[in-house]
Amino acid sequence: MTHYFDERPAAASDPDMVALTIGDRELVLSTDAGVFSRHRVDAGTAVLLRKAPPPPLTGVALDLGCGYGPIACALAAQAPDMQVWAIDVNERARELTAHNAAAHGLTHVTVGAPDDVPETLQFDVIYSNPPVRVGKEAMHILLDRWLHRLAPNGRAYLVVQKHLGADSLQRRLQDTGFDVDRLASSKGYRVLEATPSRSATEAPRRSATEAG
Repeated sequence: MTHYFDERPAAASDPDMVALTIGDRELVLSTDAGVFSRHRVDAGTAVLLRKAPPPPLTGVALDLGCGYGPIACALAAQAPDMQVWAIDVNERARELTAHNAAAHGLTHVTVGAPDDVPETLQFDVIYSNPPVRVGKEAMHILLDRWLHRLAPNGRAYLVVQKHLGADSLQRRLQDTGFDVDRLASSKGYRVLEATPSRSATEAPRRSATEAG
């Protein structure tokens, strides 16, 4: 059985397309088998794009777990002077994101595997519909790795279903060095805003494993 978080999905290619409306612009995005929510923009992603603040006009943004690129393309369409990184372990997802960004002239989107991101790069903003299905502990390790790369004044916006652990994730992030606010609840999803806590900038943060 193939999973959208596999590095090389075994599912045979079965292309599809979905439409994503950002402001007055419609983006038609190519999708395929073996990537997350290929027949429609996922409900959680739609809630995140609708409820989270728009990206800053400049700086560096990260779409963590980009899939075929709806979040990365939405951010890039709203902020043409921002550098947008889109990362995913899924090779097919990365290819789709690169194709979709290029198809819409979003040349400021950089697509890569997690290890392709320069180690010194910090992010002004992170948006993510994290892969809950990969497992709770694996998701915590993923978020711990990337949220700790926020710039001191950076912000992360995460969308998680309430019944899949949104509230426990909020508590865990607070235990690992972040101030976390619940920005919105819609259609069974929570949108969380995480920022590096002031105390965490003055002392080393505990890792997610240590906090568990």
